[in-house]
Amino acid sequence: MATPENRGPNASAVEVPGYSGEQLHNARVVIGAGQALRLNTKGIAIGVMTAMGESSLLNLAHGDAVGPDSRGLFQQRANGAWGSDADRMNAAVSSANFFKALQGVDGWEDLRPTIAAHRVQRNADPYHYEKYWPEALRLVSALLGVTGLQDCYGTGPRLTGRGDDLPWRNSVYCQLDTTCPAAAVSPLGMYNRECVDFALWRLNSMSSSTSSPWKLHNSLLGLGNAMDWEAGWQRHGWETGNEPRVGAIAFFSPGVAGAGKLGHVGVVSAIRSDGRVTIEEYNGKPPPNDHRYGIRSIRAEEASSYLYFPEAFEP
Repeated sequence: MATPENRGPNASAVEVPGYSGEQLHNARVVIGAGQALRLNTKGIAIGVMTAMGESSLLNLAHGDAVGPDSRGLFQQRANGAWGSDADRMNAAVSSANFFKALQGVDGWEDLRPTIAAHRVQRNADPYHYEKYWPEALRLVSALLGVTGLQDCYGTGPRLTGRGDDLPWRNSVYCQLDTTCPAAAVSPLGMYNRECVDFALWRLNSMSSSTSSPWKLHNSLLGLGNAMDWEAGWQRHGWETGNEPRVGAIAFFSPGVAGAGKLGHVGVVSAIRSDGRVTIEEYNGKPPPNDHRYGIRSIRAEEASSYLYFPEAFEP
C-alpha cells in the first residue's frame, strides 16, 4: 500500500470544487476532532464520509421522518448516547463523539468504511455511506494536503481481485450432455469454471479467504445452481435489492437477459456514470466460448436482482 505524501498546505485557504464555505468549515472541524483523538487518516475519512451521508456536511437543526429527533452533522439521536441537544449541534463535540464510538467498534480499521460507519450509526442500510467514500477521500486529501489516499484506501468497496483470477481457471470442467468427472468439482464445492464457482471464489476473496478452510463453501451454504442463489440469500437472511453495488452478485433468473435454464450470476465490478453496470463472470457465453472468464456491461434493470455481500463475512 502506498504511503500518503503530505504536502502540508494551509488547509484554511484550500477551496474544493463542489463544496461551500460552511461544508468546508465543518469538514475541517471533523478532521480536527479525529486528529485530536489520534485517529489515522482512514478513520478521519470515515468520519467525513458519515457526515456527508447524514447531513451533506451541514449542521442541521432538524431530523427526518425516520429520526425526527436527529440533529447535527451526524444526525445523532436524542437517546442519551450522544449528549445534550447542544452537544449534538456542536460540530466539534458531535464529531468527537462519533469518533469515540468508532474506536469502540471491534476491528473497525479492517472493515469496509460503510460497514464501520453503519456500526456506529445503525443506519437502516449498511451500505448507505458507500457512495460518499470517494468524495470523502477527495475532500480529506485536499484539506490535509496529502496524496496517495486513493491508492491506500480505494474509491469504494474494494474487490480484492479483478480479471481472470480464478485459481483453478485451467481445471477440467463438465462438458454439456456428458457425465461430469470427479475432478470437475472445485475446492468450493461447485463445478469448476461455472458462473457460481467464480462468484463464490470472489465472495471468498473479498472476505480475505483465499485458501482452505474457506469462509464460504457450498457444503455450508447450500447455494447450489445459480437459479437458487436469490432464495439462498433470503434463507440466510442476507440482503437483496434492485440497486447495484460494487461487490454485489448480479442475479439472473432462468431465461432473463440470456441466462440459461439454470439461471446465471456475475460479480458487479463497477457502476458507470451513465448508470450501466459492469459485471465479471464465468460461463456467460455459449460453446465454444463457455466456461471462460468474461466481462460485460448491462443496464442495471437487466439483472433480476442484486445479492449484497453478506455483512457476516466482512474481513
